This record gives sequence, C-alpha cells and structure tokens, in this order.
Amino acid sequence: MKKLGITLCILVLSTSIAASAQEPSFDRQALLRTLSGPDREVTDFARDAARKPVEVLEFLGLRPGMTVLDLYAAGGYYTFILSKAVGENGTVYAQNTPRGLRFVENRQNITQGEALNAKIENGGLTNVTQIIRPLRDIGLTENSLDLVIVAQTLHDYYNPNPERALEMLLQLKALLKPGAVIGITDHVGVAGRDNRDLHRMEIQQAIALAEQAGFAVEFSDLLRVAGDDHSRSIFDPRLNRSTDRFLLKLTKPR
Repeated sequence: MKKLGITLCILVLSTSIAASAQEPSFDRQALLRTLSGPDREVTDFARDAARKPVEVLEFLGLRPGMTVLDLYAAGGYYTFILSKAVGENGTVYAQNTPRGLRFVENRQNITQGEALNAKIENGGLTNVTQIIRPLRDIGLTENSLDLVIVAQTLHDYYNPNPERALEMLLQLKALLKPGAVIGITDHVGVAGRDNRDLHRMEIQQAIALAEQAGFAVEFSDLLRVAGDDHSRSIFDPRLNRSTDRFLLKLTKPR
C-alpha cells in the first residue's frame, strides 16, 4: 500500500505539473477587452491587426506578475499592453533615451515622450517605471528581468553596425534571469536590398546574431505578410504600415 500511495502521489504531481504547463499565460479574453477599452489610444488600437500583440505575448510566454523591460518604448504602444498583461503584481520598465522622446509620435503633433506620459496617466499604469537613459547605463540589476520586448528596433542596431547589435543582445542577456526571454519583432528584408535605408533586416541575420549571443532561438510566422513589397521602405504609404515581420523568441540558458 505504501508503494501504491507513493505511485499515486507521483502521478497526481505529474498531472498537476502537466496541467499547469497547459494553462494560458494570461487571461486572453480579459486582455483583449482591456485593449479595446476607452482608456486606450484609438491609434494604438488600430495597429493591433498588424502587430497582433496578444498572440505575440502568448508565444513569448508572458505571465502575470512578471518583471518586463520595453526596450525603446517610444510612445508606449507595448508599454500599455505589457502593463495590463502583467497586472498589479508585475513591473514594466519603459526605456527611452532623451533624444528618442523628442521624436514626433505617429504623425501626431505630440512627441513620443508626451504620448507615453499620457498613456501612463490615462491608463492608470501604476506598475510602469520610466527609464530615460541608454541601455548601457540602464541601472537595472543583472538577472532581474523575466522578459524583454525589442519591437522593430533590432535593424536600427544591426544595419549600421552588427557588432553593436551583438553588444545590445549581450547586455540584455545579462539583465535576464536564467530561462528568461527576449521577444524580437522586426520588418523582413531580403538579400541584395539596401535594408538599412528600407529599415528592414534579413531573418537569418537576426537568428544568427541571437545564436552568436548564446540564446536558444524559436521562430514564429505569426506576423508574416505575403503581400509586402520588400523593396519598399517600411514608411512607404503604399504599404499602409502593414509590413512582413518576423517574430523571434530568444531564451537565456538556465
């Protein structure tokens, strides 16, 4: 009987662990309702069809209570979403540089800094802390982050200087807890094009860079767009901001 009891105990424990692993990373429907609420910018809501943020965060394994860094948060598109997703027990660091905050936000007559401040105030984002300094001087503790979002900016590091992009990933890796994740989205470029001018990047370049930095890499085609013209700049109005994008999940070894 004792042996049977131990066996049953192990079976129950195993079943519990398996069930836990299958649990959703957050309440998907609740987050979708929140993102369509009146305290969110309509222009941000309009971007969701192309960016699919809820599905992206599911792929990356975000959970309530996590500590997350939104690298170059700009006007706070992902900052708002992350704040609502991690909940009141989570923390979101919205990083920008002083220069970046002075850029005009999405053709509106406000700066990215003003847009981010408005989102934090109007959305009641009390779990958000702004960091206005470069990554090299970010001031966060090593092994302290569960997730980092690098949305549509890796190409800006890589195209002028691949070594600078590698350094950026290594700096982020040091901030991550073992087993933690970097989520990267960016605009797909093709070989032979001036991807620096087009603000694009080849998928394999991003994967090779991440592997060089020592990450395990998973790829998703969630954000792929078959009709994109890869010869055009991402800012070309004919694309209507609907570009072909890649999504990578970079996991720091345990």
